[in-house]
Amino acid sequence: MKNFNIGKGDLDALHEECGVFGVYSNEKLQPAGQVYLGLFALQHRGQESCGIVVNNEGEFKSCKDLGLVSDVFTAQSLAELGEGNMAVGHVRYGTTGANIRANVQPIEVHRLNGNLAVAHNGNLTNSEQLRQQLEMQGSIFHSTSDTEVIAYLLTKERLTCSNIENAVSSTMEKIEGAYSLVIMTGDKMVAVRDPKGYRPLCYGIIHAPENSGKDDTYVIASETCALDVVGADFVRDIEPGEILSFSKEGVKSIKVHCNRTEKSLCVFEYIYFARPDSVIDGVSVHESRVKAGKILAKEHPIDADVVIGVPDSGLDAALGYSLESGIPYGMGFVKNKYIGRTFINPGQTERQNKVKIKLNPVSSTVKGKRVVLIDDSIVRGTTSGHIVQLVREAGATEVHVRISSPPFVAPCYYGTDVPDCQHLIACNHSLEEIAKIIGADSLGYLSMEGALSLGKDDGLCCKCFKPQ
Repeated sequence: MKNFNIGKGDLDALHEECGVFGVYSNEKLQPAGQVYLGLFALQHRGQESCGIVVNNEGEFKSCKDLGLVSDVFTAQSLAELGEGNMAVGHVRYGTTGANIRANVQPIEVHRLNGNLAVAHNGNLTNSEQLRQQLEMQGSIFHSTSDTEVIAYLLTKERLTCSNIENAVSSTMEKIEGAYSLVIMTGDKMVAVRDPKGYRPLCYGIIHAPENSGKDDTYVIASETCALDVVGADFVRDIEPGEILSFSKEGVKSIKVHCNRTEKSLCVFEYIYFARPDSVIDGVSVHESRVKAGKILAKEHPIDADVVIGVPDSGLDAALGYSLESGIPYGMGFVKNKYIGRTFINPGQTERQNKVKIKLNPVSSTVKGKRVVLIDDSIVRGTTSGHIVQLVREAGATEVHVRISSPPFVAPCYYGTDVPDCQHLIACNHSLEEIAKIIGADSLGYLSMEGALSLGKDDGLCCKCFKPQ
C-alpha cells in the first residue's frame, strides 16, 4: 500500500487530484498557450506543481516547476516552448511521492525510438512492486512518482510492440489502480482511462474555420470546464478501459479493456473534486451537488432560519438543502481566494487562525438565527470545529451541521488523499460524539444510498465510506 504523505499537508481536509490536458492537431500551432489556459481551468485539481511539454516534429521542449500555473509560466516561457502540432500539460497534487521538482509532470522519457511524455491523474496500487521489478531489470528512477513507473513500462513494452497503442494495452495488463493518462509520442497522442473509470477524462474539438483549409484541433482534458475555456466543443467522455489515439490517420478507439469490470467513478468527483461547471460521464457536477443537498434535507430535516454552505463545494449542496426544505439560503462566508494550501501562518501554530484567514462569516446572515451549515466532508474534525465556532462567534443561536457525503471510515488507495483510520474521526466516535467534538447542535451525514445516487446508475466508487 501507499504512503499517503500524512505529514506534508492538512490532515483535516481532502486534497485535490491531478489534472491532465492535451492538444493535438495536424497543423503547426502554438499549443503551449492552449494548454496553459486548460491548466488554469484545472488548477483546482492540483496546486503543488505544473508542467507543459510541446512536441515539434518529435523534438520535445518543456517548462515544469513547483508552484501554481500563474507562478510557473510567463509570457516568455510560453513563447520559448515554440511551435508544435501537439502538447501535453499537467497540474499536480501528489498522493504518492514527495513534492519535489523531479516529480513534476509530465514525465519525459527520451528513447532510442523517440521521445515519450506522460501525464497521469490517479494512483497505482501496485507501483511499488512494479518499480522493484523494473529496478531489478536495470531501470534507473529519477522520481518517486508512480507515473514514472508507467512511463518505463510503456518504454519497455514499446520495444516489442508494433505501435504505441499496443504498448499501452500491454501496460494496462500490468498496472492496477486508478489512472487517466495523456501520453505523447513523436507522432501520436494517446488518451487512456483505467477499466473501472475511477478518474474522469474527456475530449473535444476546436473546429477550424470553414473554407480555411486547416484541420480541426483535438483537446483532451480531465474535465469539461477545461474544454470550455479553449473553445473546444465537447465530443464525449473516454470510456473506462478505452485507449483513444490521435494521429495523422485520425482518431482511433481501442476497447479491448472495456467492459471487463464494473464501472467505479470516484464519488468525490461529484461531491468535491470537480468544478461545478463540469459535466462528468453525462452528469452535471452542479446538479449532482444540489441533489445531494436535497437528499440531506429529506434525510436530516431540522427547524432553522437560514441555510449556509462552506465554500466552495458546500455551496451547491446548501442551495439544494434550501430548495427542498424551504429554509432560506444565505451567504454565510466570504472566502479569501488569494490564500492557497501553501499559506504559512507566521508565528502561529493554531489551525483556527488559518481557517479564519480563509473564511470569514457574514454576521448579518447568521446573527440571532438557527443555522444549517452544509459542508462536503469531515476528515479529522478540527477544521469543522473551527468553522462551527466562527459561526457561533458571528451570532448564530444554533448550528446544525449537515455533510453532503457519508462518514469516512476507510482510507483510499486510488488517489484521494483520505488518511488511515487513526486520523478519521468517524472511525473512532459515534455521530453524537462527533457533533459534540465539533460543537454542533446536531449532525447529519448523507446516506450511502444518497451518495450512490449522485452519478449515473452504472457505478460509483464509495470504498472510503465502507469499513474494511
